[in-house]
Amino acid sequence: MATPTRSNAARELVASVTDPEMPMLTLADLGVLRDIQVDDRGGVTVTITPTYSGCPAIATMRDDIEHTLTRHGYDSVEVRTQLDPAWSTDWITDEGLRKLAESGYSTPGPASPAVPGPVPLTLIPRPRSLTCPRCGSGATQLVSEFGATLCKAHYRCLSCSEPFDHVKEI
Repeated sequence: MATPTRSNAARELVASVTDPEMPMLTLADLGVLRDIQVDDRGGVTVTITPTYSGCPAIATMRDDIEHTLTRHGYDSVEVRTQLDPAWSTDWITDEGLRKLAESGYSTPGPASPAVPGPVPLTLIPRPRSLTCPRCGSGATQLVSEFGATLCKAHYRCLSCSEPFDHVKEI
């Protein structure tokens, strides 16, 4: 078994890797880190869950984790992807939500259904009650359900006229 100090150091390094699409967040803030194991030979196995099963940033996340660990003396690094359970915006840490808000994003509300059971399939966006991250107004308008990345929707504020991205509840 690896020493606790070496395991803790690996965890801290991996937790500090930033998200390639929202670099104000670490992978730990985003909640995609599932597990980090260090064996007695110094090999590290990291398990991550992408925000979407087809997330284009997952390859960059994997590379960034590998480069960070090898740069700090971990010779053998394996990054595994775990899809079950699926990632949820509920996994974003309070620190991550704070960083998103400070960066001008509208943060996601709870994604978990209030009542367990089937989720109805609709072909229209789920209505959201948002406030503008710049002026705090609740008078907002959806511009596009798809923003710069799949996990964001684009809105504009009807009070201050500023555009903003909302991180979608997943």
